[in-house]
Amino acid sequence: MENTHAWFGPLTRIDEYRWEIPQGYRPGMHVPGKVFASEKMMESIKMDQSLEQVANVAHLPGIVGASMAMPDIHWGYGFPIGGVAAFDMDHGVISPGGVGYDINCGIRLYRSSMERGDVVARMEELLGVLMEVVPSGLGSSVKSGLSARELRDVITMGASWVDTAETDVIESRGCMAGANPDKLSERALKRGQNQLGTLGSGNHFLEVGAVEEIFDAEAAKVMGLEIGQVTIMVHTGSRGLGYQTCDDYVGKLRKVDCGIKLPDRELCCAPLTSNEGHDYMAAMACAANFGFANRHRIGANLKVALQKVFNRKEADNVRLIYDVSHNIAKIEIHGTETLCVHRKGATRAFPPGHREVPRQYREIGQPVLIPGDMGRYSYVAMGAQGSSETFGSICHGAGRVLSRGAAKRTLNAEALVKGMKSRGILVRTPSSLKSLVEEASEAYKDVAEVVSVVEGAGLARMVAKLVPLGVVKG
Repeated sequence: MENTHAWFGPLTRIDEYRWEIPQGYRPGMHVPGKVFASEKMMESIKMDQSLEQVANVAHLPGIVGASMAMPDIHWGYGFPIGGVAAFDMDHGVISPGGVGYDINCGIRLYRSSMERGDVVARMEELLGVLMEVVPSGLGSSVKSGLSARELRDVITMGASWVDTAETDVIESRGCMAGANPDKLSERALKRGQNQLGTLGSGNHFLEVGAVEEIFDAEAAKVMGLEIGQVTIMVHTGSRGLGYQTCDDYVGKLRKVDCGIKLPDRELCCAPLTSNEGHDYMAAMACAANFGFANRHRIGANLKVALQKVFNRKEADNVRLIYDVSHNIAKIEIHGTETLCVHRKGATRAFPPGHREVPRQYREIGQPVLIPGDMGRYSYVAMGAQGSSETFGSICHGAGRVLSRGAAKRTLNAEALVKGMKSRGILVRTPSSLKSLVEEASEAYKDVAEVVSVVEGAGLARMVAKLVPLGVVKG
């Protein structure tokens, strides 16, 4: 439930981009809270209780360093959206609220051989075909679903079940180890059978855009990005299977005694060493793999759409730059410690030289994709050495400033669509136009301010700025 009350707790400014909630703010905090934000952004952040959620997470057993939040922070379930927390393997916990309901919601970016002028004249046609080949909207499904056997293979194999091509540029190569379909409910499995290759609803989208500005020529060259080049972004996750998995385990883990009095029942968790903790990790890996496979299937269908509208050559020239998760918990090595890192509305951003960065990007750092809103711009970044401070994590997008309800009450759908069209941006949705206002620019922070914080704090370096030309919203 959304909490709109302002926060008045203690907050110490460390430097231009860092703020601390002192460990002594509330009894039971094991570590301080650390928030990355500018002074201007902090005034907005204080308008809900997301900072209280940062403090709440600091109560969880085994937490290491600090309970952190990125500049796109806003109110979420249990953990704030934009939250990062790492736990040691012996005393720490795993919490569904630290992953989110849309397990492995993530984003991927394709580059093409087309230039802006090549697609603008045919954008209406392209968006129409995209909506045909990629079902979108609430409850969207495909006509021919997966068999029970195929679904089990998808959730154990991940993206490679769809196609082994380009899995080297997907986080974790498109597959999380340890997935066990037996740890999913029948309802979760049933919800996934007809949703592979679907976009879903809410803030999920397909966006045809173009490279407008390049900040790091060397890194852009490695990624294959050039000014004026057409790009395509895909933003979606594990759909109903992931949502049901989270819901199932929230119910189960509320019954687990972690040995502490939780400041918020939404922080239900289980020790990483417990059977319940192992079960959730195995189920979460299944949902994560479905998310990887879902985006990979959509990517294959994008190429079908491009071939229909343009030609086979243009479709064949589309290449995946990278695919990143931003709702996940992963076992990772940081320094000399093995930790379980929760990233909820936060993106992994490993620095140059890291062993988990794909070989073609290892000298520059892991690509990071930071979408803004459908009316402004998005950014491509790369992990920097300073990201070790945040366990290799940065922001995942712009972050909301208006709830969906507030956006509906205050914004006009027809004016929104007309205004976007006047700026050369076409938008399509299978839902009513009224639902579009939930995703209007006014409902989000300016992502340029968000990325300026993570770059200023030394967590990442910007590579390129992308602008939208045509958008399909779920």
